[in-house]
Amino acid sequence: MKAVLCKTLGPARDLVLEEVAGPVPKKNEILLEVHAAGVNFPDTLIIEGKYQFQPPLPFSPGGEAAGVVAAVGEKAGAFKVGDRVMALTGWGAFAEQVAVPYYNVLPIPAGMDFTTAAAFGMTYGTSMHALTQRGQLKAGETLLVLGASGGVGLAAVEIGKALGARVIAAASSAEKLAVAKAAGADELIDYSQASL
Repeated sequence: MKAVLCKTLGPARDLVLEEVAGPVPKKNEILLEVHAAGVNFPDTLIIEGKYQFQPPLPFSPGGEAAGVVAAVGEKAGAFKVGDRVMALTGWGAFAEQVAVPYYNVLPIPAGMDFTTAAAFGMTYGTSMHALTQRGQLKAGETLLVLGASGGVGLAAVEIGKALGARVIAAASSAEKLAVAKAAGADELIDYSQASL
């Protein structure tokens, strides 16, 4: 199979595309045929050796993916070959296949395409955790989202609105604020033009 590989720590331009042996799922894993992979800031940190964990070299980066289950380990839950799923992989998603523990895999909702699913878990999971478990956001409260046009920021705007909060989006340009407004922000602050 083809995989993007990090063979030496450094910038993304040092990554290479090579043919490698495909993974074999362990008992608690599914083998995912990757149709799309998300790209996130932690991927950059991992290939530069600056993240909180470091896979052994060489490795394929990519912390999240979406695709079709190609094989199932004997203790991999209720997943079956052919299921459309999204997965948090940690690394390994920038390849044609990746083996993933079943507890990091979710079915893709009907109507969601692979590209959207591949970019969903990390950003929405991070925002949901921050707003509900850490921030304990309640309906009627006001939420200020800094960097409201990025992946996690936009997810926070949408989740905040879904939870019933008044959402103030802050970003560094009118273009970025327009994106946050389209995602449901009630108020906008352009912090390149005004002081917070």
